[in-house]
Amino acid sequence: MQDSHLLIDLVTKKMPFGKYKDRLICDLPEHYLVWFRSQGFPPGKLGLWLETMYEIRLNGLEHLIAELKRRYKTT
Repeated sequence: MQDSHLLIDLVTKKMPFGKYKDRLICDLPEHYLVWFRSQGFPPGKLGLWLETMYEIRLNGLEHLIAELKRRYKTT
């Protein structure tokens, strides 16, 4: 998966289950991403999205997705 497509997925794809169902992956709270990190990320694309978002937050790189979030904002 190309990096640009991965970043676009973070701002357009929603969490499919759980307490934060239907929330954009980029908008998931940090504590939830940390919890997944400790429990293990799910397999497949969802796990990749969650792990990438965790790394973005951990390293203070939210600016990488800020413009994409504005560009792909859905109302």
